[in-house]
Amino acid sequence: MLTVYLLRHGQTAWNADNNRYCGRTDIPLTEKGMAQAQEVRYQLEGIEFANVYSSPLQRAYTTAQIASGGEVEKDQRLIEADFGNWEGKTKEEFIAENAAGWDNWLRDPSSCRAGETGETGAEIVARVDDFFRSVQEKYQQGNIMVVAHNGINRLYMAYKLGMPLSNYRQLVQQNSSITCFTLDEKGMLTLELLNSRLR
Repeated sequence: MLTVYLLRHGQTAWNADNNRYCGRTDIPLTEKGMAQAQEVRYQLEGIEFANVYSSPLQRAYTTAQIASGGEVEKDQRLIEADFGNWEGKTKEEFIAENAAGWDNWLRDPSSCRAGETGETGAEIVARVDDFFRSVQEKYQQGNIMVVAHNGINRLYMAYKLGMPLSNYRQLVQQNSSITCFTLDEKGMLTLELLNSRLR
């Protein structure tokens, strides 16, 4: 059985600015974000990881480097969702511009494009699921660390837990908190920890 420690990256300036949608914009961690990643390293001290993976965006990669203290393998499939016209805006800002676009996404993110021009939830889930399937082919057991993003992490977990993708926002993943799940030989996900501290 494979154990996955799934992290959301540490805080960025846009997270601190009323959760401005960052998407593919490649911005760094704040000082607080780096401290959060260091705290995760302390929390996970003593756990051996067969590999550490991250999104190619620097906020995730830097978090993974600090949290693991070792080598990190970037994987394009872990990049944050393409949020289209929502990129760089707060929810309040883009709802004021086009409330219907947000309503459509909330109702059916599986087939609706984020920000009208971005990815669908189904496209996001397909690439993240492909990543985890390929990792399971390589590691049937042991521990891995995966550092990615709020959007894709929650959509993937919702999918694997059998939830409609429209419910993904009911899963909360805080910056640099520890979420842990197992994947058995059939790919069944069991959620062990969500937004947790180990010590």
